[in-house]
Amino acid sequence: MADQALPSFDLVVATIGRVEELERLLQSLAAQTHTGFRVLVVDQNEDDRLGGVLQRQPSLDLIRLQSSPGLSRARNAALQKLCGDLVAFPDDDCIFPHDLLERVAQRFADRPELDGLTGRAEDERGRSPSWSSVGGTLTRDNLWNRAISFTIFLRRPVSERVGPFDEQLGLGSGRPWSSGEEIDYLVRAVAAGARIEFDPTVVVVHESKDLSPTALRSVGARDGASIGYILRKHRYPPRILGKMFVRPVGGALRAIATLDGARARFHLATLGGRVRGDATSSKSSA
Repeated sequence: MADQALPSFDLVVATIGRVEELERLLQSLAAQTHTGFRVLVVDQNEDDRLGGVLQRQPSLDLIRLQSSPGLSRARNAALQKLCGDLVAFPDDDCIFPHDLLERVAQRFADRPELDGLTGRAEDERGRSPSWSSVGGTLTRDNLWNRAISFTIFLRRPVSERVGPFDEQLGLGSGRPWSSGEEIDYLVRAVAAGARIEFDPTVVVVHESKDLSPTALRSVGARDGASIGYILRKHRYPPRILGKMFVRPVGGALRAIATLDGARARFHLATLGGRVRGDATSSKSSA
């Protein structure tokens, strides 16, 4: 099927501090079998480090935007410029398989009732831990391990209906809950009536990083606080709150049983973050 018969994309790429990683992403986009897309690069750098990278991709329809630091702020700057049929949010250090946009566009072309699609992440060695292997329609209760920002594809009207990202969430927010902005966005989309499906065969490659025990604990506390904030913001019922607070306890016990101290401290930091995020969010909304 010709490109013009498939939906077009606006790919929103918020970036700061990275050059080589962004170049790899752009190279993977230049190799796509479906070429009906624009790349909205939201530059949060104070210098012109991206100039050469962007010039080396003449085949891409690139729009360079500026934003103050903050992932959600950067994406919001791009949401005002959308004109494609579909919108996606690639990380500046991920890689799209060469046929990904064609496959996703074909899915939307074949399924006019579909408002959104999410996939899963794999690292360079094909590992995909903690992701559900079961496809299906997203609900506010099951989406937690079925979406991450760079695997989300939405019809533009859904994005327009949901509105901006919550700027209290996401890297660079200056708040304790500096992740989870895409989960909050999907919860709001589902609440607005959007039909969004998870397909584990839709895969985006994202580099895995070996974290020190201290860094791993920091990530647990950060992500835990973000989840606590989202649970409180969207008034999740006690049964869901119970599950979300019990899971890291179970993870810590399993890690202790295998003498994995670093992983146990990660799960305990996650639990502490969820408690703090829930409590702090409650106070800020009071």
